[in-house]
Amino acid sequence: MVQEASQMVRYVGVENMLRLIGAVGIEPYLIGLAGYIEEDFRRWSTFEKAARVASHFRDGVIELMPTSDGEFYGFKYVNGHPKNTRSGLQTVTGFGVLSDVETGYPRLLSEMTITTALRTAATSTVAAKYLARNDAQVMAIIGLGSQSEFQALAFKAVNGIRRLRVFDIDPTATAKFRANLAPYGFEIVAAMSAESAVLGADIVTTLTADKRKATVVSDNMIGAGVHINAVGGDCPGKTELQRDILLRGDVFVELQAQTRIEGEIQQMPHDFPVTELWQVIAGQASGRRSQDQITIFDSVGFAIEDFSALRHLRDLIAGTDYYDEIDLLTEPEDPRNLFGLLTRSTQQPRPVLEAC
Repeated sequence: MVQEASQMVRYVGVENMLRLIGAVGIEPYLIGLAGYIEEDFRRWSTFEKAARVASHFRDGVIELMPTSDGEFYGFKYVNGHPKNTRSGLQTVTGFGVLSDVETGYPRLLSEMTITTALRTAATSTVAAKYLARNDAQVMAIIGLGSQSEFQALAFKAVNGIRRLRVFDIDPTATAKFRANLAPYGFEIVAAMSAESAVLGADIVTTLTADKRKATVVSDNMIGAGVHINAVGGDCPGKTELQRDILLRGDVFVELQAQTRIEGEIQQMPHDFPVTELWQVIAGQASGRRSQDQITIFDSVGFAIEDFSALRHLRDLIAGTDYYDEIDLLTEPEDPRNLFGLLTRSTQQPRPVLEAC
């Protein structure tokens, strides 16, 4: 029996994801995605929230990130293995599922390697909308790995940032970054150090991948009014900011329970004051209060952002051919007789195998 279309699961693989972004345009895609993330942060209280389920290994981490708004359930599988690049593999890969809560049936299965890069950058821009100065024009990016171009394009599309000061310890990463962004109209200054990169920057984005506690940005590098978008420190034992910066600035997080374990604030006492970003977006807390205030978005990535990305993707592909349908779900004639499917399969003619 051929499955009905309603029982098929929509699947967006890498090729269709690339086709979709090519058709929409990466900057419009990021703008749309940022809108979905902001909308879901505004209704934060409707979601189930729990820190990700993480399994840490010597060379990396594998995580499951689930959430639900009561109508849909979403989760992402994602890894983080910094050493992978030495053998030609990516640091981060992932896939995600969006399911109907009423039936429990998955409705969308998607790649989430590209999508995670897009949603991380889009989330950064949503935070900057509320935390950076309105007159911010220059962004420093420290660490020019796989996430860097996405951050640059998202800040250009959403926040109007075109002037970049960048640094990476690997000159080939800088060359890659310049080449990839050449068509997009940026003014890029390649600095010789992290210290020189942050000079004159209104926003400082840190994107290093090394899985250890590090001081990528020290306290004396940050002046009044700067917004820090701290993205690279996202697991236990991995940080980028000197502790003293956190004492000078106001820190904003996604979910406190997760960020206190994984983010920059793992360096601080358990009662160190922070504000959850959703509270600012929903008008329940203040974001930027003055031009001189130092703001820090201690970003580790949270499941609601992936839910937003899957919801955005689901809506974009409706009525298009940017997905395949796969028979992930069984459909026995009698839903109580799953074994009958096996019985039927054994009754089918079998090919005759000839001996060699």
